[in-house]
Amino acid sequence: MKVKHYVDVPGCPVEVTLDLIDGRWKGVVLFHLLDAGCLRFNALHRRLPGITQRLLTKQLRELEEAGLVSRTVYAEVPPRVEYRVTEEGESLRSIFDALARWGEMRLARHRAAKPKPAGC
Repeated sequence: MKVKHYVDVPGCPVEVTLDLIDGRWKGVVLFHLLDAGCLRFNALHRRLPGITQRLLTKQLRELEEAGLVSRTVYAEVPPRVEYRVTEEGESLRSIFDALARWGEMRLARHRAAKPKPAGC
């Protein structure tokens, strides 16, 4: 992902936000990092059972390149790498909180509307 500079970009401002967190995994990665504060790669990978290590690495690199996530490597054997949201990434917290609330309400509505099995 090449970092884009949004100067004189036509279109709506939502496009800028969605461009940074597009795809299936970036938003979920940010959500978990916002929730935990700081996670090592394997801990983050355990929270995302459907993603491959390769894809998680790619998503983290793109989020880092966008300035939303920082990566800290500790000179240890084996090397320890930790990820956390940056100040810029932290500014997305209210958006992710709203998305989570909306998702919870939608799930509740669908569970309530689910037909009850006939019988006893």
